[in-house]
Amino acid sequence: METLKPDICVIGGGSGGLSVAAAAAAFGVPVVLIEKHKMGGDCLNTGCVPSKALLAAAKHAHALREAGKFGVDATVNVDAAKVHEHVQSVIAAIAPIDSAERFTGLGVRVIKGEAKFKNKRTVTVGDYEIRARRFVIASGSSPAAPPIPGLDKISYLTNESIFDLKTLPTHLLIIGGGPIGLEMAQAFRRLGSAVTVVEAATPLSKDDPECSAIVLAALEREGVVIRSGVKVKQAGQENGKITLTIESAQGDETIEGSNLLVAAGRKATVDGLGLEAARIKTERGGIIINKRLKTSNSRVYAIGDCAAGQLQFTHAANYHAGLVIRNALFRLPVSVNNAVIPWVTYTEPELAQTGLSEAQARARGLAFRVLRWPYHDNDRAQAERATRGHIKLIVAKRGRILGATIVGTQAGELINMWTLAISKKLNIRAMTGIVMPYPTLSEIGKRAAIDFFTPSLTSPYVRRIIGWLRVFG
Repeated sequence: METLKPDICVIGGGSGGLSVAAAAAAFGVPVVLIEKHKMGGDCLNTGCVPSKALLAAAKHAHALREAGKFGVDATVNVDAAKVHEHVQSVIAAIAPIDSAERFTGLGVRVIKGEAKFKNKRTVTVGDYEIRARRFVIASGSSPAAPPIPGLDKISYLTNESIFDLKTLPTHLLIIGGGPIGLEMAQAFRRLGSAVTVVEAATPLSKDDPECSAIVLAALEREGVVIRSGVKVKQAGQENGKITLTIESAQGDETIEGSNLLVAAGRKATVDGLGLEAARIKTERGGIIINKRLKTSNSRVYAIGDCAAGQLQFTHAANYHAGLVIRNALFRLPVSVNNAVIPWVTYTEPELAQTGLSEAQARARGLAFRVLRWPYHDNDRAQAERATRGHIKLIVAKRGRILGATIVGTQAGELINMWTLAISKKLNIRAMTGIVMPYPTLSEIGKRAAIDFFTPSLTSPYVRRIIGWLRVFG
């Protein structure tokens, strides 16, 4: 068995792990990267990339159907096999950036295989024993199957298999009303499938309910059936059909579909890592970390989806990777701050959130104001007939920006400047002074910011000052 002694050993070749490995190698630090499956991880192969590629195809189909509003006649013909080719070609176009060959060229030692801790300072993989100064676990997550009787006996889809479909489902049943479930619901509905979403609680429950309601209404207008507050009691499969027995306030009911997608959450991928041998503690299946992303073994970091209590987003994992590099290589103090991590549901309209929501600000007992501005009062939105939605800002009494939620076209792009404002602790006044090109959707946020100062326009004190200044001409 060959022994390697790098400075850093990264377990997992997903977004977070690749970011750590690339950055460390760029600084001339010896790095070993272990990946047991596909380089690029879930994001490239079965997550963000294929889902957005599928949504893009669906968006074009929808745009053709809506083209008549712009005076353009169009016919829609969806070729499911070619849509599948499109999705796979996008993955293939990005794959070389995450490939083992590229990272080898960057100076990273890439090893394919399953990593397992032998003790607190040693990991084994295949014929290698790795004794690194620091380890970074970036093993990601995998789809979680809810405890539904009969589910384990039927064929169902997850995000790891749904992008392999070369024919469209006649009727797609989806368990789970979170971002993954609703994005896929809209995509397949626009491509021509009937879609029913079943959610035990409230769809998009982690988002602002006022804004998520706009998304849900849009999906229902397009024909997606959303059954919320219902429990799936039994899953079955008969004559090639999937059946779900659901319990609601009206009683039991059976719904039938051609395919089933389970999108009911994710679990950390930590089985087989030998965490006990490394004295690494877990809770609810995730690895316990402190604010410096260190585990109970001070030589080991855990980042991204496998870390307990963290936001499960690709950009969150990349953010974690940057903190690890600062702390592991430069010994700089770091602290995870989830308040600066935005998230987006890529339905149409998009739903984006950063900082505190109204409910969170209220729960903390903060004094704040809520500012809103609608899309329909924006000229660019009118020109593009994208008038549904609004921005909602949470602002402290003295003007510090605490949070922002945007629901509407390009919300995922528009949220970025508000994430910057929150991370830099800016006052709302700073956003009113920005000169924005006209006509752009970003003006919606500026108009909301200006609204913060509207009460001062009717202030007798301000009007007396203006009157006094008028004396001087």
